[in-house]
Amino acid sequence: MESAEPKHLKRHTQIAWLLVRHARSDLVQGAGLDEVVADSPAGREMAAEAESLAADLESLGPTFVKLGQLLSTRPDLLPPAYLTALARLHDKVEPFPFAEVEQIVASELGVRLSKAFAEFESTPLAAASLGQVHRARLRDDRRVAVKVQRPGVRERVMADLEALDDIGRFLDSHTEAGRRYEFARLLEEFRRSVLRELDYIQEGGHLVTLRRNLATFPRLFVPAPIEDYTTSRVLTMEYVTGTKVTALSPIVLQEVNGVELAEELVAAYLKQILVDGFFHADPHPGNVLLTEDGRLALIDLGMIGHVTPRMQDYLLQLLLSVSDGRPDEAATYCIKLGRPREAFNEADFRRRVADLVAQNRDATAEEMPVGRAVLELAWLSAECGLRLPPELAMLGKTLLHLDEIGRRLDPGASPNAMVRQHSASIMQQRLVQSLSPGNLLSGVLETKELAERLPERLNRILDRLANNEIAIKVDAIDENVLMVGVQKVANRITMGLLLAALIIGAAMLMQVDTTFRLFGYPGLAMIFFLLAGAGGVVLMAMILFRDKK
Repeated sequence: MESAEPKHLKRHTQIAWLLVRHARSDLVQGAGLDEVVADSPAGREMAAEAESLAADLESLGPTFVKLGQLLSTRPDLLPPAYLTALARLHDKVEPFPFAEVEQIVASELGVRLSKAFAEFESTPLAAASLGQVHRARLRDDRRVAVKVQRPGVRERVMADLEALDDIGRFLDSHTEAGRRYEFARLLEEFRRSVLRELDYIQEGGHLVTLRRNLATFPRLFVPAPIEDYTTSRVLTMEYVTGTKVTALSPIVLQEVNGVELAEELVAAYLKQILVDGFFHADPHPGNVLLTEDGRLALIDLGMIGHVTPRMQDYLLQLLLSVSDGRPDEAATYCIKLGRPREAFNEADFRRRVADLVAQNRDATAEEMPVGRAVLELAWLSAECGLRLPPELAMLGKTLLHLDEIGRRLDPGASPNAMVRQHSASIMQQRLVQSLSPGNLLSGVLETKELAERLPERLNRILDRLANNEIAIKVDAIDENVLMVGVQKVANRITMGLLLAALIIGAAMLMQVDTTFRLFGYPGLAMIFFLLAGAGGVVLMAMILFRDKK
């Protein structure tokens, strides 16, 4: 951290204290975490350490609360106890004064608060580390929710990100854990996520995109942003009146048909992930409300995920492999999705994936959350040296939240059955999407380019064939090394044959009686024996010492 700036010295000190405080915990040691039982003394101790880490992150402010929330989606980095503790992280902050709210809204919208809104409640509905939400009413009588960014939070977050970047690069360069987990890469992902949350124009755009993508699901509702009243620091959207899914009574669920709501919610998320490639990545029960007209409202789109078309294909196959209990295929698609490290052991990885999928296959439908299986696959991959894209862990956390919400809406829901049930529809939608005019036009243009360049390429190949200029590159064993090895073997065999000939010759000369004797035996025969013995010693010395180099 030689590059640390003096203005970040205090923050570096606080982060270093955090690392030292938790450096000897199971968070860093990471040994045998999969064997720790929650109710055991070791499990309770780990849970206490995890809660301590969560409290320390909360004390460091908004940047570190968001970092903890991001880490709660990374089972490839942290054990389950830490994931649970960090997932419960929330902002313990007081709302900032209404006078500052008025100032920010007026400067962002360019008009006084009283001119833009007919009513604007001074007491916020909720206050968080990045901003707070007020209920208001527009001049046209529409009820809206206005999210206002906390003053000075962007500057503080940027300073924290710079300090974290210094720490991450230092750990990557000087520690084995840094080289294994690439903290700088993780923090760059975190930087992008936090900066998206600080840009309310982007969040408004996410609302528009999600509303369009879910227009075919009548039981789901996404509030629309009011674009004329939205800037990078102020987000105005439709106000949603509803009840958190966690607070619904069984009687209410019977009245609104929780079974159909659960099925539509799962189908909508499968479409988001596997067709649209854009999904609401934080559907925890607090962000899903049951509205007064019996729909499910998705709110707070600060955290979203993107999936590329290639990854969508592999993810669909992976989900089907897990839900159908096909371990070999699940391992294959994990390997296709990931990037193996040097220490990756494919045989051990496939064996452990088979054990994991077998556990899910042997469980009952009520005990088989597909989200949990995906999270365990992400953790298992990291343990075996396979680096999976972070989107997979985010997907697993999203599916785990869906498991929880789906069971609250319908206690008999089977997420695996829902995945299989909607897989055919997803494949059909992907096929239709691939046949869209844009994709067809792109394919026509690529075919046109191939047809235009094909004669030139064929001529070039034929010219090289005619001029004997075609070279085939084969990545094989270095022939010099191979020849040295062959020559060494040939020399050993030749020397062994000569020694054998000396011994046989000496044995035959033993039968010839001469006056020249050594040690009481025919002299010439003994010379041959001695030469063979000396040659044998030299050959053994060369084999034992020189061949090790």
